[in-house]
Amino acid sequence: VQLQASGGGLVQAGGSLRLSCAAEGRTFSNYNMGWFRQAPGKEREFVAAISWLDDSTYDADSVKGRFTISRDNAKKTVYLQMNSLKPEDTAVYYCAAALREWGTPIPRRSTGYAYWGQGTHVTVSS
Repeated sequence: VQLQASGGGLVQAGGSLRLSCAAEGRTFSNYNMGWFRQAPGKEREFVAAISWLDDSTYDADSVKGRFTISRDNAKKTVYLQMNSLKPEDTAVYYCAAALREWGTPIPRRSTGYAYWGQGTHVTVSS
């Protein structure tokens, strides 16, 4: 599956952005989808993920209550709604896909994802 992320930009602290990640491929609904981010000089970190099976979601503690991941299988797109943005949310945001595996939890490490988008920059000014 090929992924294309979009929606990044410059926003003031407290503002909102919605990231989108469009997939090409016929079996988007069979993939767990995740968002990761990487700030300058830091390692890539997990942000949120959504299950292929039942749309259950998982969020990093740092974004709980502020970010929401969702998916639209008909549009082959996963979204990340980001509210109450903080300067520390500044990073390159990547979407990723992991093919479903029965009986295994949604990956929350980057090594669990085989497919990656190109990244979209989010800058939050104070």
